[in-house]
Amino acid sequence: MTIGTDRWVRFGLKPLVYIAGAGPFLYVAAGIAGVGGVNLGANPVEEILDTLGIWGLYFLLATLAVTPLRQATGWVPLMRLRRPLGLAAYFCVLGHFLFYLAVDRALEFDTIGDDILKRPFITVGFAALLILTPLALTSTQYAMRRLGRRWQTLHRLVYVAAFLGCLHYAWQVKADLREPALYFAIFAFLIGWRWFRHRRRLRHVAPAAFERPG
Repeated sequence: MTIGTDRWVRFGLKPLVYIAGAGPFLYVAAGIAGVGGVNLGANPVEEILDTLGIWGLYFLLATLAVTPLRQATGWVPLMRLRRPLGLAAYFCVLGHFLFYLAVDRALEFDTIGDDILKRPFITVGFAALLILTPLALTSTQYAMRRLGRRWQTLHRLVYVAAFLGCLHYAWQVKADLREPALYFAIFAFLIGWRWFRHRRRLRHVAPAAFERPG
């Protein structure tokens, strides 16, 4: 891969991802301020919660898609997009939860605690946020060096967070499950791709392991 291509990803695509990550928050801010023709509808609280939550899921699935795209295309600089996509996912999910906390539930912590413990879709959504938090905090090169091999083990939890995010959305929707089913299908494909690649590597490595030097 040429240096020029790497620079194009670093200084072209990567900033665009950060801008896209700010998009849901700009939409919400415009709707609250009543500018830009943004209309949050009859239930603005629900619209804001849905916007931040669904974009968090979009970015989370996009984060998981980076490695398969790199493997399919051989475009190694794509890996530079994982961190900004992951951070965009985290901050959308965090914003979703904080808005629920401060506005939807008006900081009534007894009600919030009951929701987390007794409403399954909130339970799994909160669990996804708890999983994503250490991943966001350890997304730097410094954390990667400090954690060594443990970093990769820790960051595999993103698969669990993505599954919980899909489940959170499906349980929230309840009625029309076509859209949640699509997200589950995308998630299953991305996990299936990784499993297929892993199995293929094992098939190539296993025979070599039993070969004896001549």
